[in-house]
Amino acid sequence: MTHVFVAPHPDDVALSCGGLIASLRELGQNVAILTVYSGAGSGDPLTPYQREALGFGSKTHWPATEAFNRADIAADYPTGGDGDGGAGGAAPEWAATEDQLEATQQDADASAKRFWQRASWYRRASIRNKPLAGQVLVDDLPTQGATYTTSLVEAAAAGEAMARRRLEDERFAYFAEASIVFLDLADAVFRGYEGDDELLGAPRDDDPSPAEILRREIVRLEPQEVYFPLGVGNHVDHQLCRDAGVALLQEARGWVMPGPDWAGRVVFYEDFPYAWWRGFSGPDDLPAGSLDGLPADVLLTPRYAEIGDQLERKVRGISIYESQLDRLFGGASAMAAAVRRHGSTVAGQGGIPGTAERYWQTLVP
Repeated sequence: MTHVFVAPHPDDVALSCGGLIASLRELGQNVAILTVYSGAGSGDPLTPYQREALGFGSKTHWPATEAFNRADIAADYPTGGDGDGGAGGAAPEWAATEDQLEATQQDADASAKRFWQRASWYRRASIRNKPLAGQVLVDDLPTQGATYTTSLVEAAAAGEAMARRRLEDERFAYFAEASIVFLDLADAVFRGYEGDDELLGAPRDDDPSPAEILRREIVRLEPQEVYFPLGVGNHVDHQLCRDAGVALLQEARGWVMPGPDWAGRVVFYEDFPYAWWRGFSGPDDLPAGSLDGLPADVLLTPRYAEIGDQLERKVRGISIYESQLDRLFGGASAMAAAVRRHGSTVAGQGGIPGTAERYWQTLVP
């Protein structure tokens, strides 16, 4: 038997369903993850908002481009006097005496000659912080000394940010003993959604639905149950995936040639950490109209998965997504505390001991 979990982004299933997945695998059930919006869209550099929305940059210390300019390095001990170490004017804090510099320069030149001895010319190895022969002094270049310059980070981030997140998703699938399929549709921040008001607002009319491609993959996997996000938090990608689940429930049942009967198979999960942040208690807490497409004869009923035995495994699975921990929780320890506390809260709401995840099962009376 196969259980298919639809993840709007890499990490969503681990965050929301990691305990249930671990329990299903312990029972010998097959688990498949469909990660929908795992694509980078274009190769253009990320905007600052895209970097933050994808989890790169909001808590990252972007390097100061002048951090290692020699002028910014303090002396190891007090210096004074003129450039030769006398009692005259002040010498630069990093400067040695002229005799010391000259001796070091001679050694550097000798080493350079030995290195270039088979060439018809050699490059002098200047140890002085002065330009030679009209060449630009490296300390005067604005990017000198930065581990990664801003332009380099931006150029790499557009193609590598989502690649890193896909890699984390693959590692989680391996850890969870699940199969994974990347649909590689472009994340909302690559589809023109700019700012939290748009990203957490209604999907645009011209934004294509993933329903058809999801249906094709789900039918191919022949699941016993398929889990969609409920859209807690109202992220536009989560909404579109939820609506794809509602679209399956709208399909007419086939009587002559029976097709999948989705009522009973479609399950909705509560998006963590949005559910934790918002104190979510049920579908009534969703924005008005979120489930208007649900057929009138389909009911949602809560189902609790007790995950006490799998709680620490869930925490370990989430920790694989290193790129997201600081942005979402402020670190691995804070993440673990939030997962445990939320699990206890959900169990208490269901009147069961321990820790739990809550799912909303579709039923036809």
